[in-house]
Amino acid sequence: MVKTRAAAQAATKAEVAKATKAKLADRAERASDSSRVTDALRLPQGPVDLGLVDARGTPGFDGKKPDAERERADLAGRLGDLQERLFAEGRTGGTRSLLLVLQGMDTSGKGGTVRHVIGQMDPQGCAIRSFRAPTEQERKHDFLWRIKRALPAPGLVGVFDRSHYEDVVVVRVHDLAPEATWSRRYEAINRFESQLVGSGTVVVKCFLHISRGVSRDRLLARLDDPTKRWKYRPGDVDERARWDDYMAAYGDALARCNTDVAPWHLVPADRKWYRNWAITHLLVERFEAMALTWPVADFDVEAERERVLASP
Repeated sequence: MVKTRAAAQAATKAEVAKATKAKLADRAERASDSSRVTDALRLPQGPVDLGLVDARGTPGFDGKKPDAERERADLAGRLGDLQERLFAEGRTGGTRSLLLVLQGMDTSGKGGTVRHVIGQMDPQGCAIRSFRAPTEQERKHDFLWRIKRALPAPGLVGVFDRSHYEDVVVVRVHDLAPEATWSRRYEAINRFESQLVGSGTVVVKCFLHISRGVSRDRLLARLDDPTKRWKYRPGDVDERARWDDYMAAYGDALARCNTDVAPWHLVPADRKWYRNWAITHLLVERFEAMALTWPVADFDVEAERERVLASP
């Protein structure tokens, strides 16, 4: 029985590996036929083996670091303009918003993405939330309760540093709930995200994929730099010991919650400059797909001009 189970597990792993290789090849082919970074990053549906994904890859970009940084700087104005249009729309009765979901291992760059990508936008139009272990009050409710309370209002760009996916990843890895409980959450998440999109929120999900070696180097860099030691937690090393478990849990979450209305984008994150370039492009493309325009004045512009000129 043990040998049979082991053989079945090996066969399943081989099937996932084969499917992942095929999906990565398909993604590369689609990206080569498109100028959109969205197509280069979007994860095709099906099983996922993260061990086969190059965390140093640069899908959709074949330049060097200086080229990416110049391009991102050039895009900053466009990103800010589009975000302001969304903000103005929300202030004048619009109902749309955008939610960026960032998931990844410690040191994968979720905070860096907020600083370097979201930091290019007007902060008054952004709502950033970080989700860690649920509080005592949050544990009294369904796992999506705290998520729903943090959703962006109309006109805003919401950013989740970790999210509802903690409840099918961390909960699974640390055995905080029975499998029967967390396995049901995949479909609950799909329904929730579908309803969210249906109500006018564009959901952009990014998994920041970092390699184990680079993660180790970044932890060491935190210890070596007194200005970064506040980011380090001794528990980070304990989490590294569960790396393979996390990769399996993330792989299943990516595969089972990768829908047409809320697809996953797999962002190689070993190169910080590429991560920032890619997500900046991704947001610009998603904003542009919203066809945002400036609100039309609901008053007589010329009459108001005369009033202003006549005022003291």
